[in-house]
Amino acid sequence: MSVARGDAGSSADRDAYALGLAGIDADPRNTQLVAERDGDVVAMLQLTAIPGLARRGATRLQVEAVRVREDVRSAGIGSALMRWVADAAAPALGADLIQLTSDNARHDAHRFYERLGYAQSHTGFKLPVESARGTRPRR
Repeated sequence: MSVARGDAGSSADRDAYALGLAGIDADPRNTQLVAERDGDVVAMLQLTAIPGLARRGATRLQVEAVRVREDVRSAGIGSALMRWVADAAAPALGADLIQLTSDNARHDAHRFYERLGYAQSHTGFKLPVESARGTRPRR
């Protein structure tokens, strides 16, 4: 969980997560990948295909919410998910580029992505927008 960013996994947040999941499921540009071991979810990620004008109209595949359950980290599951993104999802979705962001504090995640060949190429910026639903802004 991203506790420092307001994701505590609290049961009080269940409706907010369900609403987010419904929005992902309703948008055909989004794909979710869930990895299971013995019927238990051990990892997941979200993909969003983003058509664009930059890079001669390249389609970007945005990787979000990469999570591997703590007790199975370093078992190759995250690497397998990310290989699937590059080898299967990107070509199937017509993506020319795979991109992701990672919180500055996630040093282990940065080393993981660099081992997979991802390069830190940009600096990202975010602006929290107050939600009309009265919830705290997302980061």
